[in-house]
Amino acid sequence: MIDPVDLTARLVRCPSVTPEEGGALVLLEEVLGAAGFACTRVDRGGVANLFARWGAKGHARSFGFNGHTDVVPVGDLAAWTHDPFGAVIEDGWLYGRGATDMKSGVAAFVAAAIDFVEGTPPDGAVILAITGDEEGEATDGTVALLDWMEAEGETMDVCLVGEPTCPDHMGQMIKIGRRGSLNARFTFRGRQGHAAYPDRALNPLPAMARMMADLSEHDLDRGTGHFDPSTLAVVTMDTGNPATNVIPAEARATVNIRFNDSHSGASLTAWLEAEAARTQARTGVSVSVEVRVSGEAFLTPPGTLSDLVAEAVQVETNRSPELSTSGGTSDARFVRDHCPVVEFGLVGHRMHAVDERVRVEQIGQLKAIYGRILRGYFG
Repeated sequence: MIDPVDLTARLVRCPSVTPEEGGALVLLEEVLGAAGFACTRVDRGGVANLFARWGAKGHARSFGFNGHTDVVPVGDLAAWTHDPFGAVIEDGWLYGRGATDMKSGVAAFVAAAIDFVEGTPPDGAVILAITGDEEGEATDGTVALLDWMEAEGETMDVCLVGEPTCPDHMGQMIKIGRRGSLNARFTFRGRQGHAAYPDRALNPLPAMARMMADLSEHDLDRGTGHFDPSTLAVVTMDTGNPATNVIPAEARATVNIRFNDSHSGASLTAWLEAEAARTQARTGVSVSVEVRVSGEAFLTPPGTLSDLVAEAVQVETNRSPELSTSGGTSDARFVRDHCPVVEFGLVGHRMHAVDERVRVEQIGQLKAIYGRILRGYFG
């Protein structure tokens, strides 16, 4: 039997701040390899990734887990009660960077998978796709694993991402989709001049302020069947101008849009470009926009997979989980192009915080849920 608390602690002691591997995937490869999993490092672009499979390649059915061992930076080290890479257990909490997001989730599904295949070898394959690049740009992490799998003929029929999904209580929420995310960076170019003679300059700031106000007040939608209304947030406006008597020639602004399945990255990009052109025509200030879509909105419709996970959660927590699409993005946005995917994991309200920590008993509870899911799927 693999102790998921001990494995979580060993992972937390690996300083795997993105993009450093920190020894976390080396540890998992040793643990999984000793249990009979065929392990392959799929490193790309300086990012470490691990693919592990138990069972024959190309088997009739396969269940996959996805997760990450990289973590965000520590921040103010002096503000931590314990060493962020010490994995100290105190008063029923395990402290450390990544304890919640998501080394405990990885430890739980690794432990559940090993115990499952050693106890009752399934008629199928169990696949673990673990990346070291979820908290970063995510271009060479799960994406690299999926690219490699396609090239090698490796497939997951369904996948569970072990991200923290519960806002306050264990078993509270399953993610069956995610909103899309888009960042748009605007540059407004006018003509520099003296603040005492504004008629001789072309000030980009009023144009920027007016456009940002228009975008903020725009009603993108009223929500859809499984999604809340889309949101747009202005996250920065600046000129880099330290002088009080100079009208600047250039100003910049950035907005972030979290959008539901009534939009796409392409449709929102077209709308933003049209708004930029309208502002330019109205003010004479040149407006350009660069858009980066980090993920499209997606939904795994409620059905067999979500029912399987919900039943296991209900049995182990005595709580009926909500099916939700709330929150930010995750690597499920990449997996959804490969197979049906849902997410379930721990309570996540302490992730990325100083003194990040997880309740010790919840790690074992999560392992039990994952083990029940495996038994239900292959049973």
